[in-house]
Amino acid sequence: MAVLDTFIVLVAAPAIQADLHASAADIQLILAGYQLTYALALITGARLGDRFGRKRLFLLGMALFTLSSVGCALAPGAGSLIAARLVQGLSAAAMFPQVFAVIQVLIPAEKRPTAFGALGAVIGMATMAGQLVGGVLIAADLFGSTWRPVFWVNVPIGVVTLLLAWLFVPESRAPQARRLDLPGAVVLTVALFLLVVPLVEGRSSGWPPWTWLSLAACLPAFAAFGLVERRVDTAGGAPLVRLGLLRERSFAVGMALVLLTYAGINSFFLILSLTLQDGLGRDALGAGLVYTPLAVAFFAASLLAGRLARYGRRVLQLGALTGLVGFLGTVALAVHSGAGLTAWELTPALVLVGVGNGLLVTPLLNAVLGTVGPAEVGMASGVLSTGQQIGGAVGVAVVGILYYGALGGAGHHDTAAYGHALAAAVGLNVVLSAAVSALLPFLSAGGARRA
Repeated sequence: MAVLDTFIVLVAAPAIQADLHASAADIQLILAGYQLTYALALITGARLGDRFGRKRLFLLGMALFTLSSVGCALAPGAGSLIAARLVQGLSAAAMFPQVFAVIQVLIPAEKRPTAFGALGAVIGMATMAGQLVGGVLIAADLFGSTWRPVFWVNVPIGVVTLLLAWLFVPESRAPQARRLDLPGAVVLTVALFLLVVPLVEGRSSGWPPWTWLSLAACLPAFAAFGLVERRVDTAGGAPLVRLGLLRERSFAVGMALVLLTYAGINSFFLILSLTLQDGLGRDALGAGLVYTPLAVAFFAASLLAGRLARYGRRVLQLGALTGLVGFLGTVALAVHSGAGLTAWELTPALVLVGVGNGLLVTPLLNAVLGTVGPAEVGMASGVLSTGQQIGGAVGVAVVGILYYGALGGAGHHDTAAYGHALAAAVGLNVVLSAAVSALLPFLSAGGARRA
């Protein structure tokens, strides 16, 4: 649900703007507010799960997410919708890192790759389903409710998930969990705020001076966080993030791979959606249908990756190279076809991108978490989830500059111009995939085998 909601609301944005008479700034906050509070609270949410129980935090987060979805669906205006979306982000941050931690702690090592493969398949399908389901619900206009069903759909899913988790998920917490590092949580929240807000808002607002000042200010803020955590650790307390974890080569390399991978995934989805809808004239439903082959490929490859875990890093390397070929194919098609580019011409390349990411993403997450012990798996899950969000935000910010720079002043449905912009922007994905492939040999072999 946390992933589905990111993409389904993106599709619904035009209908929301028309129905609520929302300004462009309102729509930006409706879209970005969720991502902002989600990214800010992930590490704190993970550590709260360590202390008070991961099942308890998951149930609390899921209940709040379901209730805030009702608030979104009933919102009478843009302001109330923005407020409900902020609560959605916080509740998602409470529940999502618990999933990684529970899998790592409660599932035996030999079954963990299959569990992560299934999780990756679900996440991948949620990413793609957001595009398709959102398009279907908007087109159906059930009972004249236009965009509101994209939030109502969360309610039955949330209720069923709450019931299943309550009945079948055992409780777990970190051994000797101590009280939350409140000073660290506050300083980290400020540092992440200074980093994430300009990345999320910068492109749409034209990168005004405040965005660059905020990015510059995040550096001393993160340095201050490091000092606070070192002081807590020296005093024998429980830091929000143990700095030694970030210095361990296996975890550091894994986090670098996560940042690069999610920068590529999120940026590709953005520019593909823009090209399909603005350049090729597809509506939300039509664009979602084009994603279907990619979604099916990702789902199948994620499940297969769990069965291939014994091959270790070679599976991840195969995924990175397959995705690289898919991105190169996208660039070649966009350049070659020019004004004749069609959505379905992209299908073979999209299938390769789906297979590549399916073989790479979930084994990578398992490999990174496999480098830490049970006492730190909650902390590592929070850091990992935050890395996914930061990587995605950086990728979207950079690719937006490349895409709109190449597009220039072209109007909607100028296929040749949008094809050129697609080729220029996907060049970033090519570079990122090549960097992932080059960095994979430095990933801990033990962690990769456990993937």
